[in-house]
Amino acid sequence: MHFLLELLLWDKITVLSSKLLLSSMATLSYISVPPMAKTFSKSNPRFISHPTLRRPRIQASQSLSAFTQEDESSTGINTLKSFFKLNSGKWNGCFYQFDPEGNLMKKIATKLAVSDYGEGELTSLIQTLYTKQPQSSTSISGSDLEAEWAEYKIKETNMFTVDKYQQIGFFPEEKAYSLRYQTAGMLETVLRQGVLGEDDIGEESPRYQTAGMLEVVLRQEVLREDDIGEELPRNLKLPSRRPAIVCENCLYSQEQDRRARAFHILDPKGILEMIIVFLEERENNSGLPPSLESSEDNTIQITPFLGRWKGRSITKRSGVYGATIEEADTCTLLEIDDKGQLIQDMTSTLGEDGVANNVHWTGEIAGNLIKFGGGFQTTLLPGGMYIGCPSNVGTSVAQSKSFHLEFCWSESPGKRQRLVRTFDLEGLPVSTTYIFEAKV
Repeated sequence: MHFLLELLLWDKITVLSSKLLLSSMATLSYISVPPMAKTFSKSNPRFISHPTLRRPRIQASQSLSAFTQEDESSTGINTLKSFFKLNSGKWNGCFYQFDPEGNLMKKIATKLAVSDYGEGELTSLIQTLYTKQPQSSTSISGSDLEAEWAEYKIKETNMFTVDKYQQIGFFPEEKAYSLRYQTAGMLETVLRQGVLGEDDIGEESPRYQTAGMLEVVLRQEVLREDDIGEELPRNLKLPSRRPAIVCENCLYSQEQDRRARAFHILDPKGILEMIIVFLEERENNSGLPPSLESSEDNTIQITPFLGRWKGRSITKRSGVYGATIEEADTCTLLEIDDKGQLIQDMTSTLGEDGVANNVHWTGEIAGNLIKFGGGFQTTLLPGGMYIGCPSNVGTSVAQSKSFHLEFCWSESPGKRQRLVRTFDLEGLPVSTTYIFEAKV
């Protein structure tokens, strides 16, 4: 009897467990598998839309992402084409080397042949630099022998190098750009060919390419190449093998088919080591390259920049996709007070709200060098040019301060162009600002 009761009780428990299990399975299936919602569409219509609406959203998101990438790629290619077109052609000019105080050290005649090939993102810029060789010591004075030119192939420029490596700041309409380099190899080659007459270099050495810095570090730290040294003429100064910064700022003339490319070269400690300027003219038929007129009178060097200037600035992020960050109205006043101090007041007014930023500097003039309070210096150059940079970039980086490098060209009285390259706390270029101003 007890056995029969236990059997009946066990059957009921089994049936009840089976019902609960089936109910649980049905519930789990209903929740986890979206198609099951169709089975309950009449009693729970709100579940019908879930599986059908998610797919269009994903497709729309993918389409938008694809459109954005395609748009950015198109923008980058168009920027690259504009940059290549601006540089293409044959350029005749001169290479000028100045010390940090603005004293001319070397002047070398140069020619540059620039062309491009390829399509789209695979387009590359080919540059061949020709440096006029110095006259041989055995040549006869007054000889009419043709000058010899050393050929030097610069590493190709393409989408990757311009965007990631050189971190271009480009202004197509204003015809201005800024680039960074890891070494000063090309500039050193010009000096070696133009002063020492070396002509066996041929093309850019691997140590000046993208991984050049690593090779130089290894050679110096492991092989101690610096200990070997190299005997050079006393009047020849070559750039450091491991410069902290090599920055090119290029401004094109608004009056002629001419341009000025200025290079800041900072030594490993972050101090200005030398200044290089290429003054070039495209297809110069006269055969005489443009020249920088130098003056020993320092007051003449500063005169073109004195007075009140008003203009407009455009700031862009670095890279071929760099969008405009902001535009502003600018006003700069530069004057010398009764004590001989240089006073500079700069005002930048942003947007429709008219938010103004004011900067006041005082500086001391010593020859061609102006030192402002706060650790910034300006070197006056012939031809209505000057370059500016921190007195010690290493100090700025150590103090977690951003900094900037500037190149200014006042080609004709009353007008000037400025290009300012801004670096972040780690010393990487993040933006470039182009400024055009007129004297009022």
